[in-house]
This record gives sequence, C-alpha cells and structure tokens, in this order.
Amino acid sequence: MSEFPYADQYEIHRGLPEEGTDRGAILSMLEAMSRAEDPVWETGQCSGTMYCGDHDHYDFLNEAFSHFSYVNALQRDMCPSQTKFEAEIIAMTLDMLGAGSIKGSEPAGLVTTGGTGSIAHAVLAYREHGRAVAGRANMIKPETAHPAFSKAGHLFGVEMRIAPVDPVTTQVDLDWVRIHIDENTVALIGSASNYGYGTVDPIGQLGALALEHGIGLHVDGCLGGFILPFGRELGYDIEPFDFSVPGVTTISADTHKYGYALKGTSVLCFADRALRNDQYFYLTDWSGGKYCSPGMDGSRSGGLLAATWAAMVHLGRSGYRRYAQAIFSTSAAMQDAVRSHPSLRIMGKPSFLFSFTSDEFDIYHVNDFLRTRGWRMNGQQYPNAIHMAVTRPQTQPGVVERWATDLADAVSYALAHRSEAPRSGAIYGGVEGGPSDEADEFIKAVMADMMDSQLSIPPL
Repeated sequence: MSEFPYADQYEIHRGLPEEGTDRGAILSMLEAMSRAEDPVWETGQCSGTMYCGDHDHYDFLNEAFSHFSYVNALQRDMCPSQTKFEAEIIAMTLDMLGAGSIKGSEPAGLVTTGGTGSIAHAVLAYREHGRAVAGRANMIKPETAHPAFSKAGHLFGVEMRIAPVDPVTTQVDLDWVRIHIDENTVALIGSASNYGYGTVDPIGQLGALALEHGIGLHVDGCLGGFILPFGRELGYDIEPFDFSVPGVTTISADTHKYGYALKGTSVLCFADRALRNDQYFYLTDWSGGKYCSPGMDGSRSGGLLAATWAAMVHLGRSGYRRYAQAIFSTSAAMQDAVRSHPSLRIMGKPSFLFSFTSDEFDIYHVNDFLRTRGWRMNGQQYPNAIHMAVTRPQTQPGVVERWATDLADAVSYALAHRSEAPRSGAIYGGVEGGPSDEADEFIKAVMADMMDSQLSIPPL
C-alpha cells in the first residue's frame, strides 16, 4: 500500500497532464483535503503552528490577499499600494517594539518571508556593517536561540559562537558571553522568547555588554514579538526586551505567528537605518539595467503585504491585547496542571509557551500517551522535554480541562512504562524520533522522505 498522500482518492500526476482539469473539480479536491486536515488542529490540541485558528479571520485575509495576489511588490510604480502596505507594516511594528524611545538615529525596517528570513537578513546586515567598519565576522548566540542563526552563519560565512545556558533558568550564560567577545565580534543575540522553553534572555544585561564593546544586539522576537509587548501591557512579569532597552539594535518579529497574518511574512526592525542599508544588494553594470534589491527576495506577491497590513489594521492594539490575555491565562492554567504532578518539572520561567520534563522517567512516555488522545506536542532534547506553545485554538472552552485529564493519564502511563524505551523523540516541528548515534543520517533520511515524494509514488 502506498504512503503517498491521497493516493487512494485522487489521481497521481507523474508529469504535466496533456489536458487541463476543470476548475470546479480542482477546487472541490482542495476543499476536501482542507476539510480532512483542519480537524487536526481545530481541537486546540496542537502545540503552536496554527496561531490564529479563526476561519472567519482566515477568510478575511484570503479576501485581502486576493486583491493583490497577482501583483509583484517590486513594481512600485505600477502598484503604489505596496509601498503603503509595507511602510505601514514596518511603522506599526516599530511602534509596538518601542522605537519611539530611540534617540540619535532613525529606525527602519524590512518585511521578509518569515522568521528565518528576518534572522538571515539580520546576520547579513551585521556582517556587511562589520566588514565596513573593521572586517569583523563572528556573533554570539545562546544555545537556545533558533537554528536559523547557525543556518545564516553557514550561508554568509559568519562564525556563530554558541553560548551555554543556565540549566535552571534556561537563560544565556552572561559570563561565557563576556569572555568570548573579541575584536571580531559584530553582534550578540538574545531571544524573546526562545522556541524551546518560552523564556526570555536577560536582554538588559546583553544590551549593556553590547554597548560596552561597541557591537550590536539582535533580539529574536520572531516567536514572542507580537505577544510579549501586549503581555507587558497587561501586567505580566516580562522584562523589557525591545528598543527601550539600551544596546538593542535589531529585533525580528513574525507577523505570521502571533501577528495573525498569513504564512510568509515577518518584520526585521533596525534601530538605525544605516545598518539596514548596509545589507542591500546592487549591481550597477549589468546589461539588463541597474539592479538593486533591499532584501534577498526578488519578486514577491503583493497579496501577502496586503493581507498582513489588513490583519494588523483590523485587530489594532486592543485586539492583540484581548487575544494575548486569553493566551496568557490559558497558558497559566495549563502550566498549573503540569505543576500539580510532582514527577513533572517546568523548565525555566516561561510565559505563553512552556516546556516540561521529568526526573523520574523519560518525558517522551508522556508524549507517546498524549498522542493517543490527539495531542501534537513538540519534542526537545538535552534534556528530553516537550513543550506547548499556547495559541488561540487552546483558548477554546474545554481544552484546558481536556489537557488536565489527559496529562494525568499520561503521567500514570509514563510511571507504569518507565523501564521501557519511548517511541517518540525530538524533531523541530514534529516528534518522530531516531537513534541519537545516527542522528545526522536519520535527519537526512527524514528530509529526503519529505522532499523526494516521487519515491513514494506507486510505480506505473
């Protein structure tokens, strides 16, 4: 039997069909697949991934997108609306992240394709700015910071020095950072919050270190950038992490997460326009004309800019604050359920996202059981842990109660099976495991299985 998706329901296209398919038939297939897959997250039992979960909101964004889906955001002379959308997305994000407190420089921004895009552009900007100043080429990031920094370092030839984190607080080891800054360090990195534990690094102290050494500080707010500011407004105990902190020079914040826009946009904010301008690419002697690009992307769909702008303008500060209140209170209740079990331990001091482990059994036993009840958690390692990124679907009535009941049963299962090996493990975006001593080859196989889909298509 084939494992290729929907092989038993729809025709498999091994090549471009000679005759086209009726539009109605195509739309019917797409609707059927969507309806089959949506229930996976609509229950509120999926960690992260679906940040909004409101079909009416998605319909609104899709309609906004449709008016500009065919527009190339490069062609600003033909489509001045794109300048309006992008400029206002950036301005609203800068305002939310405290850019009004910046003195002595002009803040700016860039809309990118997502968190990885914003991180990569930040690394590129620091590399180019450092090269212009003194040819410096390393950055220091906490081990908990997103792997996209290491990916960007690999792509752009920037050394990523990985700082350990305190095992109790899960925050970066400031002493290690201080010792490893040298004349080639162009910037430090802190998370607000990190993906694994939902904790915020000591941004104020990192900022002081950055100022002391005359280098930059990037705050990765890809995950928390559009919810932590409103959590602070609501009175939750969240340390300042934005441009109000001296020394912060760039912040990334994903509009496609808690900004409730469509996938494919993020904002990279700069305290100083000059730093942003340093990462521009231009080629003035090309036969096709003078070429310039503010970011790595060329053509972009104007629909994404329109939908992101529409989401932000529609919700406003009160809308974001209202959703943040529901998420923070739901997260607190779900954390209380975890703390009610002596065999479980919360990692660090989380906020809307929390992670937990156990000192009595392998926590993946809990994950194995929760999967049988329809929960899709995210796995971590060193130590083994699982986390829940609370989003709007979890704020539905009954989800917290279901969580408490299922978690209690999962703990009982884990205690009873502690002598056995669990089935699940830690993979970003999923929880399928593999032998640790063959991790590299296992990961390659997983990626190949996802990408080389033709290997799963039944033979002719």
